[in-house]
Amino acid sequence: MATQKKIGFVTAVIAFLILISISDFDPSKPNLNIMAATAILMAILWITEAIPLAATSLIPLIFFPFTGILNAEDVATSYMNSIIFLFFGGFLIAIAMEEWSLHKRIALKILKILGGSPTSIIIGFILTGSLISMWISNTATTLMLLPIGLAVIQKLEDEFGEKKTHNLSVILLLSIAYSSTLGGIATLIGTPPNLVMVKMFTIFFPKAPEISFGSWMLVAVPISIIMLLATGILLTKVLFNVDKDVRLERNFIESEYRKLGNYSFEEKAVSTIFLVTAFLWVFRSDIDFGFLILPGWSNLVPTSEFINDGTIAVTMAFILFLIPARSDKRFLLNQESFKKVPWSIILLFGGGFALANGFSSSGLSDFVGHQLKGLSTVSPILIIIITASLVTFLSELTSNTALTQIILPIVVSFSVAIGMHPLLLMLTVTLSASMGFMLPVATPPNAIVFAGGRIKISEMAKTGFLLDVLGVIIISLLVYFLGTLIFGLDKFPEWANP
Repeated sequence: MATQKKIGFVTAVIAFLILISISDFDPSKPNLNIMAATAILMAILWITEAIPLAATSLIPLIFFPFTGILNAEDVATSYMNSIIFLFFGGFLIAIAMEEWSLHKRIALKILKILGGSPTSIIIGFILTGSLISMWISNTATTLMLLPIGLAVIQKLEDEFGEKKTHNLSVILLLSIAYSSTLGGIATLIGTPPNLVMVKMFTIFFPKAPEISFGSWMLVAVPISIIMLLATGILLTKVLFNVDKDVRLERNFIESEYRKLGNYSFEEKAVSTIFLVTAFLWVFRSDIDFGFLILPGWSNLVPTSEFINDGTIAVTMAFILFLIPARSDKRFLLNQESFKKVPWSIILLFGGGFALANGFSSSGLSDFVGHQLKGLSTVSPILIIIITASLVTFLSELTSNTALTQIILPIVVSFSVAIGMHPLLLMLTVTLSASMGFMLPVATPPNAIVFAGGRIKISEMAKTGFLLDVLGVIIISLLVYFLGTLIFGLDKFPEWANP
């Protein structure tokens, strides 16, 4: 174990023991101490990664039953629920897209259409990265686009020299990483923190209206688009100057596209399943624009209240196991596909959901909220900006999924205590957790493009810092004003009353 991890582990254990033995939050509720100690233990282990994130996520399964916070059955259900199946089904569809190279065809097709000027190349990669990462993981999107980007860079370096093309290379690689991250915030399945928030919302507020796929996009898509535009302008017009003589011949992308061959039956089948799934997700429930309500297709189904986005994800993924491939003696998905599912992320989800259940059942949420009640006089927009700033810069140092799971129960307690709509801070935390752009360790896309050796850490840090600041401003303003306009987040809802 590395020294840093040893320090993290020892710190976590010491903090746990101190809270257990010294603190006495409420003598009438002994579980408060145990729950707070467990939360601190898990938070430090997650932040320092002293042990694998998934291993830390198993702690509630051990501690909660033995300490009487939750029984074993209730804890176990946190690890397998409809949100887990939404992620699971969505990931299986993404695996099918990768296995049959559909995502690569989409990427090259967009690049082929947009042309070979520096601006067109960057727009092409930003557009491709963001569109694909809306539906498959930002890590997978980056890994898929990186070889294409490096091939473009190599072609330009061979023709114009490494020095002349350096700035374009940096912009291109950063655009791949940043667009993959920003596209992911636009949909529920784009990045894990989004799913974490939706499930925690149902845990803390079981009487609240559902956050559907479509309603999430009403707030998240505008933020994603504005951040993508800001990223493109920052990279191409403000921070880096690109030699206008550096151009990519259109026939290079066309030749790469031709290598894929004809549009196969498998690609057609997977793309059909994908498009149908996306339609069913987005338009399942009524979409309320504030001035117009678009009815959802589930209104036509007698059992609509029993159906959710997880049902759709599993149904459509299941169909992929039934369609035989024509180019191989197998189905579009098979037994091997399950090995590619990130089970460690699923355990990480479960650990966070169990933690949220523990916060609620032990009374720790109410206790934390009561302690923070004195901040009720602070302006809501100022609270949102402070929260966005804190989470954005913390996301540079730790897993955004783990960070979301640590912070959300706290902001829920705080919101209820001061009479602020819980979604204002829950959305702020969730979206801000994906805004780490400065350091290679902040997100997998950052690490992947940095590993190519063509970007200096100072170049990433300079660009990332400005994007972090822009992210704080854009998320704060849009969550507050757009959320208020569409969802009435300026009023404390009845379902949030303790």
